[in-house]
Amino acid sequence: MEHLYYLMGSSGAGKDSIMHYARSRLASDDRVIFAHRYITRPSNAGGENHIALSDEEFERRLDLGLFCMNWSSHGCQYGLGIEIIAWLDRGVDVVMNGSRNYLAEARRVFPGIAPVLITVSSDVLRERLMARGRESEVEIEKRIQRNLEIDVDDSQAIRVSNDGPLEESGEQFLSILRSFSVSSS
Repeated sequence: MEHLYYLMGSSGAGKDSIMHYARSRLASDDRVIFAHRYITRPSNAGGENHIALSDEEFERRLDLGLFCMNWSSHGCQYGLGIEIIAWLDRGVDVVMNGSRNYLAEARRVFPGIAPVLITVSSDVLRERLMARGRESEVEIEKRIQRNLEIDVDDSQAIRVSNDGPLEESGEQFLSILRSFSVSSS
């Protein structure tokens, strides 16, 4: 049985880093695919390996029904393409970068979704957001406050702490992927 792993957490929590870590170690594993999001943000904005679309391109794809999931956040539009459905239909596990606020809708679309919450302390989050240089100090403080306020009240969410070295959280996520794959074989 295939799984859709829905990674979520604060901006700067390390979702993209953990996905990149896992992707690099599973490069030859044809049972796992890492989905790219379509985002109305420039491709050179740093961080996530995404497909950059203009607002017009995004709306055109949305009107054509080419997204299986889409949401707005922080002034950008985010979408996941319908190719995810084809991958799951072929028995492939899919890893995607989601949104905490969109989880209920994602569950409606994909009832068997496996939510994975990447957590990070405020101090580490502040350091990461400052280092990537995408937000002003005021925006960083808003994101830190939002990180403190929003928690996923979900007993089914698998939690991965990303306060330490990437190897620790990356290996923890890999073990999650491997345990689900083994248990469903």
